[in-house]
Amino acid sequence: MCGRFTLTVGERFLKQHFNVDNVDWDPSYNIAPTQDVLAVVHDGSSNRLGKMSWGLIPSWAKDESMRSKMINARLETADEKPSFKRLMTKRRCLILADSFYEWVKVDGEKKPVRIYPPDHDYFAFAGLWDRWQNSAGEKIVTCTILTKEANDTIEPIHHRMPVILPREYEQDWIDFEAKEPSEMKEWVNDVSDIPLDYYEVSTYVNSPRNNDETCIEKV
Repeated sequence: MCGRFTLTVGERFLKQHFNVDNVDWDPSYNIAPTQDVLAVVHDGSSNRLGKMSWGLIPSWAKDESMRSKMINARLETADEKPSFKRLMTKRRCLILADSFYEWVKVDGEKKPVRIYPPDHDYFAFAGLWDRWQNSAGEKIVTCTILTKEANDTIEPIHHRMPVILPREYEQDWIDFEAKEPSEMKEWVNDVSDIPLDYYEVSTYVNSPRNNDETCIEKV
């Protein structure tokens, strides 16, 4: 599972790295479900960088009620579930981050840890997105993060982890023409994990109202 993460790099880095003129993003140390995330999609000719709301609302949904349960999508069944199967075909995105949080149980107490790639200034979760229209005609773009079984590094903390794409595979994930969902699942399964490390942080991060550098400080 992935229920909280960070993107602390600033606009200047994002503009230069993704070669875009405008980026509307303030560093965030505690991104929570239903909040905005920064994502990359491919429109058929070029990459587009912009905000999406975290927590998928499928285009066919009658209301927003399911979005809090749709922050993650299990890779193992994403090619079968009605909410995700169509999106695996051609609505794939990169959700940008530079760390994520997980809670590990120690002596009966849940302690938060920050998990990050020591050799990367940012990374990208493999995500899926959709566009939903409410009763007022307002269109909302939402997304979900793919997850899989934890690797040896993360398993002592949690049995699930987000799918993080190595830098050289990011463009492939969003560039692909329409593919069979099962084919995309197998492609992700063949992608190697990037190295990750972690350290304990304060329970200050437990509240999504807290969003400053204190969230990522070691304890």
